[in-house]
Amino acid sequence: MVQTLAAAGELQRDLQRELTYDGLRAAEAKGNKGGRRPAVTAATAAAVRAGYLGGRSIPGLARGHHVSRGAIGTAVADLMPEHTDDHQDTPAKKTAVTLDMPGKVADFLRAAELEPAEQDALDQGVTVRRGQGYTLRVTVVPAVHRQLLARCQPLDGTPGTSVVPSQRKARREYENRVSALLE
Repeated sequence: MVQTLAAAGELQRDLQRELTYDGLRAAEAKGNKGGRRPAVTAATAAAVRAGYLGGRSIPGLARGHHVSRGAIGTAVADLMPEHTDDHQDTPAKKTAVTLDMPGKVADFLRAAELEPAEQDALDQGVTVRRGQGYTLRVTVVPAVHRQLLARCQPLDGTPGTSVVPSQRKARREYENRVSALLE
């Protein structure tokens, strides 16, 4: 008996789901869009966009039109600086990336001659203790990470020089972290 009731309930849910999807498809065919209506109507949006382009702030526009800042932000989203195409000719600014540099690599690099940007990256790094050793948490653009990786190439060994296995492993760990940035 319980199985019969469960089967009837499942049939009812399936039928209800099909009818709901049919209703949504019919509304979409008529041109109705589902979801909440925008707080800024199409008529008001033109005035909001003109005000934003005129230099008014988003909070000021929100107070003037009695809607939330989010509603104004949605209405002018394509006009905001991060969405405009004015800067197509200039290269995009690279964002800084934080990577943990093994302590053996950091020690080697501190003893080497570095460019000012590379030296600043090491100086501003945060030391994080890890068991018996440490890592240096460095936050710079990916290009500087790649330069630092190139500087510690001798840790991987060159013909005629002895290699310390722990330093080679530390360099390869850092290399794996830096190469993950390219993907």
